[in-house]
Amino acid sequence: MKMNKQETHGNLSGFQNLIGWVIENILPDFLNPAGYVLLVFLVSCGNMSEKRLNEENTSGGTIIIESGTLEAINNKLFILPRYSMYWYEMRIIGLLGHGKMVNEGDSIIQIDPSEVNKFILERETNLETQIANLEKMQVQNANQISEMESKIRSETASYQLKKIELESSRFETERHRAIKQLELKQAEITLEKEKRKLDLARIIIANDLKIQDVRIQQIKNDLESFSQIIPQLTIRTPVAGVFQRGRNPRTGQTLNAGDMMYAGGYSMGNVPELKWMRVNTFVNEADFLKVTTGQKVIVRLDALPEIAFNGEIMYIGKLCRTRENNSRQKVFDVEVKMLEPDERLKPGMTVSCEFLTGK
Repeated sequence: MKMNKQETHGNLSGFQNLIGWVIENILPDFLNPAGYVLLVFLVSCGNMSEKRLNEENTSGGTIIIESGTLEAINNKLFILPRYSMYWYEMRIIGLLGHGKMVNEGDSIIQIDPSEVNKFILERETNLETQIANLEKMQVQNANQISEMESKIRSETASYQLKKIELESSRFETERHRAIKQLELKQAEITLEKEKRKLDLARIIIANDLKIQDVRIQQIKNDLESFSQIIPQLTIRTPVAGVFQRGRNPRTGQTLNAGDMMYAGGYSMGNVPELKWMRVNTFVNEADFLKVTTGQKVIVRLDALPEIAFNGEIMYIGKLCRTRENNSRQKVFDVEVKMLEPDERLKPGMTVSCEFLTGK
């Protein structure tokens, strides 16, 4: 049976009066072992009753009070992306001051674009060279085809001539006609050979031109993608909040202009959105079954304990853990969502959470 707050205060008052009487009547005789034991027992009972009062609600329901820390629900981290296979480390040349307020779309970090610009310049020079090579190939291939076609016309004329000579030799001896037939056959073979060489040359030329076109298109694609990287090197925040600089992984110090960062590595900074906040807290394993998601919570700032903010349990951990490294106390993590935005709620502030667990 739970006591209400007034009954508990009455008991405390009785204990306090009794302790006062003991101090006046028994303490002077503190060398008496029985009096000393009685005093220790009464003081311990008073402390237990006071602790019990902190766990009682005025309506008879039990209140669990735990500490926690505020953090932004939407906390945007900024990690150097891998812009291309060519750059895995880039230099920061501009960085907004730590703790500065920012609005959505504000620039907060500037990455050095010199390496990208150098790569673009090299690609543009290579593109001009490859285009010139393509034009040269087209002229050379046209000359080669023209020469081969001219040779085919010559071989065609030679074939026609041998054909006429064979017809003219019909009155000649069989031996002479046999020689003319062999010459005609040889001219026919040579003509067919030149035609096949022309067809093969056209296939080779077409493939070479196709390869060159692909090479040029690849350079153009690189130029287009690299040109799109340049504006991305100015990193802008998608949310309004407070900019917080990251730390240099090499030195452990706050990042500054001139520091190098690896792509996909440590955070260069973050912007917590201050509108919607949550509390990272916990409940003792003995109270785990007394709280549920959606349950209302009263949150009080340690800096403003007289003001109550409304919250709601949004997550309860599935695994039990020790509260501290050397502690035997086991707890479950709990996240409490603040139901109304308030400018007084800032990330990192310490709060107390009051969980009403029943009547």
